[in-house]
Amino acid sequence: MRVCASLSSASELSETRTRMVEIRLDLLGSVPDAPDRDLLVTYRGPIDLGILPEGYSGMIDIGEEPRPETKATVVASHHDFEGTPNAERIVSILNGMDCDISKAAFSVKSLRDLTSILDAARSMKRKHVILGMGPLGTVTRIRASILGNEFSFGYVGEPTAPGQLSAARMEELGDDCMILGVLGNPLSKSKSPLMHNAALREAGINGIYLPFETSDLDQVEEVVRGYGIRGMNVTIPFKQDIMDHIDAVDKDASAIGAVNTVVNDNGRLTGYNTDVLGIHKALECAGFEAEDRRVLVMGTGGAARACVHYMNTRGCDVTVTGRNPEKGTALASDFGAVFRDPKSVSTMMYDLVVNCTPVGMYSDGPYPINISTIQSEQAVFDMTYGKETPLVRHALDKGCKVARGEDMLAGQGAASFAMWTGRDDAFRVMREQL
Repeated sequence: MRVCASLSSASELSETRTRMVEIRLDLLGSVPDAPDRDLLVTYRGPIDLGILPEGYSGMIDIGEEPRPETKATVVASHHDFEGTPNAERIVSILNGMDCDISKAAFSVKSLRDLTSILDAARSMKRKHVILGMGPLGTVTRIRASILGNEFSFGYVGEPTAPGQLSAARMEELGDDCMILGVLGNPLSKSKSPLMHNAALREAGINGIYLPFETSDLDQVEEVVRGYGIRGMNVTIPFKQDIMDHIDAVDKDASAIGAVNTVVNDNGRLTGYNTDVLGIHKALECAGFEAEDRRVLVMGTGGAARACVHYMNTRGCDVTVTGRNPEKGTALASDFGAVFRDPKSVSTMMYDLVVNCTPVGMYSDGPYPINISTIQSEQAVFDMTYGKETPLVRHALDKGCKVARGEDMLAGQGAASFAMWTGRDDAFRVMREQL
């Protein structure tokens, strides 16, 4: 991968070792003396060749201005900050440019946008650079060989475009780095990138873990296969829907009816559920033995399904409760548990109370049950993480054993990491990040 360091000030020239650098005239105003570098001088507006050093033989980016008479290599560029058109339209834009290298950058807002860029790149016959802007487009910047891009951009001091990585990081990663990620919506509070990137560094693996926040899963299998993504974690709200987009599901995930980890083995996508391993780790850290206990599970989503499945394997008597009686009844029926309306639940009947709802993390609303009745002889497991929730505060005040969402997150993350990399020692570094 040829990396072009995009400078935002002249002083940054001495701060980067990247051979190719972009001189944006709207930011720098002039072309610095840099005989040992390959320059790309980028214009914004009318083309004034007089600003170039005498005998300049590098590249110039003319945007969408008419091509000037010059011996320099001419790059024409198109930017769409509103979205990404289909592949046919992208190809038409690039082929319609009068230049030596056609460049286009599009705002990526969906997985379908990523496949449009991929399909367009596969169709291009001339030299090109096609990039996606925004966090979801970052993957396009580090798969230059797959997209056939002549070069890609990285920043030196501050990003000059949304979704950019630093030039140093880009050169470090190269074309064949391992790409991992997390699928979900929202992801603003997700700690998975922090954990997994730390684990990659600790293990000495050349890779990066990226957030893929999307409103739907349309084209997800094409994105994972097409961009050579080794694996994905899957979170709210896609743990069940992802099962329709992969080739196989392992027995635990099938029994749970939810997948939180996808492994890409040479294009074959298999779904697993490592939440059960995270649940076991969190309870172990809290010193709570789950065998043959009475357990109350709040919630009806994918995490709740994993929890009920895990408790079933330990011979527990499980009750499910939540605000959606239809989903709750269906979940309980799937696992031979009992559903109770929150108003009819007495917490004193249970050895362990588990919160699998978003309350405390994505929502500050009340819990389905009255948590004030929980007493010291009971244990509490809150799957939320990142802050001390009202449930955890009450449990600690009462002297309960408390299993933490951070331990579950690090536990399930370490299990996913092992599936992708073969390294089974990531729990400690992941937990430290939390």
